[in-house]
Amino acid sequence: MHGELKIISGSASPKLAEAICEHLGTKPAPVLRERFSDGEIRIEIGENVRGDDVFVVQPTCSPVNYHLMELCLMLDALKRASASRVTAVVPYFGYARQDRKVVPRAPISAKLVADMLGTAGMQRLVTCDLHAGQIQGFFDCPVDNLFAAPVLLEELRERDDDFVIISPDAGGVERARAYAKRLGASLAIVDKRRDAPNQAKAMHIIGDVKDKVAVVIDDMIDTAGTMCAAANVIMDNGAKDVMACATHPVLSGPAHQRLQESAFSEVIVTDTIPLKDDGNCCDKVKVRSVASLLAKAINNVHTESSVSVLFV
Repeated sequence: MHGELKIISGSASPKLAEAICEHLGTKPAPVLRERFSDGEIRIEIGENVRGDDVFVVQPTCSPVNYHLMELCLMLDALKRASASRVTAVVPYFGYARQDRKVVPRAPISAKLVADMLGTAGMQRLVTCDLHAGQIQGFFDCPVDNLFAAPVLLEELRERDDDFVIISPDAGGVERARAYAKRLGASLAIVDKRRDAPNQAKAMHIIGDVKDKVAVVIDDMIDTAGTMCAAANVIMDNGAKDVMACATHPVLSGPAHQRLQESAFSEVIVTDTIPLKDDGNCCDKVKVRSVASLLAKAINNVHTESSVSVLFV
């Protein structure tokens, strides 16, 4: 057994950290987070952590580089303060989409970030829905890649609808199949292809969506362009309604406007990334919290219990 359980929160999502602490019956440890006049980050842990089992909650969401650097500095501070074990709880792992070389002379950014976190002092990683599961192999420490499926499935099970689960591309079929299996629903796939160079992608539905409630499943929604186009095609193929479910609401650029104007009746996401409170959020977006899921994982890691029991 490691020492006392302590939670450290970065500036990326303090509300999520507080919700996790509420489930665990504790409070976040005090942390001084400031910037020097030139923009450098200053971190100071506000209480003794020697011999403690410390969990740092920090999704590397926008601004990605700032939150990533802040996480590294917190990990380094804890390592140098002689914490017994330092676990990074990164609900959204940035740079995960750059997990291989697709063109010459390009970096494998996900591997670089993994190395940075390990060098900074991370001894274990808890994350949600990595963009590609094989990224776990980039780390030289244990990785608990949780799935937000229990949270999203709970939302869908509250509805008595004839669902068809849809993967927006071939790469997401395994994820969509898992949802379809647990809901007892049928499965469909959006097939995207360019009929000629410099022409827009043509979309076709493989599977039956007629008179059903279609649920498009993905790990993240970024600019929402492809997903909104898929929603239009699904409705054109006779679906009764179309919804979207995604773990990570990146929602960059014109995403909010696109979702607002799209055929989606509802977009269900989790709080791995906090929504911007700037008044421009799409009112179709509904947020479900993963705080309980992360709290259970943290507790199981701390007590040396199985984390796999949390997988659906």
